[in-house]
Amino acid sequence: MGAADIVPGVSGGTIAFITGIYFRLLEAINAVPGAIFRDLFRGKPRAFWLACDGSFLATLLAGILVSVAAFASAISFLLVAYPILIWSFFFGLILASVWHVARQVRHYRIALLVPLVFGTAFAWWITTLSVGQLNPSALNFFAAGAVAICAMILPGISGSFILVIAGMYAPVLAAIKSFDIALLSLFMAGCLVGLLSVARLITWAFHKYHDPVLALLTGFMIGALNKVWPWKETLSWRTDSSGRQMPLNEVSISPGAFADVTGLDPQVVAAATMIFAGVVLVLLVEWIGGRNHKVG
Repeated sequence: MGAADIVPGVSGGTIAFITGIYFRLLEAINAVPGAIFRDLFRGKPRAFWLACDGSFLATLLAGILVSVAAFASAISFLLVAYPILIWSFFFGLILASVWHVARQVRHYRIALLVPLVFGTAFAWWITTLSVGQLNPSALNFFAAGAVAICAMILPGISGSFILVIAGMYAPVLAAIKSFDIALLSLFMAGCLVGLLSVARLITWAFHKYHDPVLALLTGFMIGALNKVWPWKETLSWRTDSSGRQMPLNEVSISPGAFADVTGLDPQVVAAATMIFAGVVLVLLVEWIGGRNHKVG
């Protein structure tokens, strides 16, 4: 989940869903506020730990933090050095995830096309937004954490891409690389507030409207494919705080058009191989998650 959440366009919530831990995660998060007042404040730390599935949450959080710390620099480098291959791999991940989430619908019916189409259109529209630029202040770090975590926990919505649109992706990544405790603490505090707020709403929605919610999430992932399409034409550029030229507006194009526009090799065969690898990885993770769920 940590590695996925670093990448704009890929959702950690999707990884949680295909590994079979998504609903356990929601239930654990929802239990935290009540357990704090009912157990922790009354001097019952063990009861608190058991009530909020503490071992599960602590293990998951540790894995996310280790992954973010370990892969932040590597993924940033790979996206610059091998953009077509890396985006192709992410495209395969999301493509297979669409199939996985859609399979969870209990009763297929025509009415589900409404949330499916809406989710696809909304996510597609999000991917076409221009990159913004916020002042990386303390308040914006807190707000960025609150908004991004709400997106990160939803399968198909990329929290890191929300940060890109807001212009906070680079500042947050820089804070991670430099291990800026103050800014990271503000970001994590925002994440905590956002997480506790949205988890209960998502759980309620799943219990009340299971199939429409899954159709909506499937649409989100279909729309997100536009963001991770490997071949892009940059329509305009912006200059970041370090003086580097960064894409401002991009549009998805065909591999042939990419070769004509950029004069670069579209690497079609290698890209197709990476897409296949992404699909296989999701199927493998799903298989492992299914086995662990049966054992548990």
